[in-house]
Amino acid sequence: MTLRIAEIFGPTIQGEGALIGAPTVFVRAGGCDYRCAWCDSLHAVESRFRNEWAPMTAAEVWARVTALSGGRPLTVSLSGGNPAIQDFAPLIAMGKAEGYRFALETQGSVAQDWFAALDMLILSPKPPSSGEVVDWVRFDACVTAADTAAAVMKIVIFDEADYLWAREAAERHPDLPLYLQPGNHTPPPPEEEDATIDMDGVLARMEWLVERTLADGWFRPRILPQLHVLIWGNKRGV
Repeated sequence: MTLRIAEIFGPTIQGEGALIGAPTVFVRAGGCDYRCAWCDSLHAVESRFRNEWAPMTAAEVWARVTALSGGRPLTVSLSGGNPAIQDFAPLIAMGKAEGYRFALETQGSVAQDWFAALDMLILSPKPPSSGEVVDWVRFDACVTAADTAAAVMKIVIFDEADYLWAREAAERHPDLPLYLQPGNHTPPPPEEEDATIDMDGVLARMEWLVERTLADGWFRPRILPQLHVLIWGNKRGV
């Protein structure tokens, strides 16, 4: 069995969410069952990039991870695309046996039994600005599949409609730690690897989101930027 891998890189820092700032090696899977209007990783989503995805066995992926990390355990982040549409159970088992930790980010559209082997499951349901519609039955199944793994919810916010939707989404799972982050660009997404980020726009959305949430008296979420965007913009491999 092989995995479709768009890229493996690191060590770098996790740029967002519950593990922000943590030393991390990223394994980005190729393929996705969503097509968000503002996707910032089209190279791991659209089929036109399929010829760039490497077919790799779990052992080959693990060899690359250990080479990058020097065999020193850290967090391995499984991202995409949507990594949940592939079977990462063998890779997770290899890494956990060596003391590595595993986090996976998914929109919550496909539940897998092996979610329970993760250290953290980051569920990122997509708001209205994405153009996608969340299937909450499937999302709930992902929460259940996490079992003993720490599960959190992370929502990208671009505008007022996204904010109001996030409030409703959060009410569905009041026990999940909640993270909000401002979107880093508006549609269409940049396809150039080093496309310029509208940093003023990012910071303005961040300021608006903080002020909007606090003024609303909604003190549950943690509001964080995408740290990697502030440091490196759209650059890949960092």
